[in-house]
Amino acid sequence: QVQLVESGGGLVQAGESLRLSCAASGRTFSLYHMGWFRLAPGKERESVATIAGSLSGGKSYYADSVKGRFTISRDNAKSTMYLQMNSLNPAYTAVYYCAASPRFATNQNDYIYWGQGTQVTVSS
Repeated sequence: QVQLVESGGGLVQAGESLRLSCAASGRTFSLYHMGWFRLAPGKERESVATIAGSLSGGKSYYADSVKGRFTISRDNAKSTMYLQMNSLNPAYTAVYYCAASPRFATNQNDYIYWGQGTQVTVSS
């Protein structure tokens, strides 16, 4: 069992940055592939970024909409994953969720553990 808790969301102005954190419980955090998803008003939840577990070389994936702006990372010693978000714009306003999966995937159906989400609001 893995419990995930996101933090770091808030209200920022366009062009500013935020760093989200996802703290995990459990001693097997490093083995899980981890992902960030977001749910914007009126839209379906979508994958933002994914990072592989320790046995898979640390590869990562980014949605086209965030490439060059967002960076996903993890610190297995701290059982924590991060999402550095730069040059934010109002289109990024959403609830951001972290999730854990036994496989490297972008489909939310492959993720078995979810956090409660953290709100990110970007004003223009």
